[in-house]
Amino acid sequence: MRRHSAALALAAVALGTAAVLADETPRDESSIQLREAPGRELTAAHCVICHSLDYIPMNAPVMDAGSWKKTIQKMRERFGAPLTDDEASAVLGYLSSNYSHR
Repeated sequence: MRRHSAALALAAVALGTAAVLADETPRDESSIQLREAPGRELTAAHCVICHSLDYIPMNAPVMDAGSWKKTIQKMRERFGAPLTDDEASAVLGYLSSNYSHR
């Protein structure tokens, strides 16, 4: 009986988590303004698919070109970010030029 109760509790938590994750309410990103530069629109359009654009300036103080390159690679390989090689290169150029510590 104890095992059955634990399984039900775990299922309830999983369903609750799934309900939260399934909330596809669009985020209001209008207050987040990335720096104006070539590649901004492409970067914003692809990054906002999975996370807030706040992540870009928030992470910038600890990022350099190599860190952005690894991050873009991780987003493509692990999370399936829909970026072609050329798009990934353009996003890297934008982030490296505008959101990297030097």
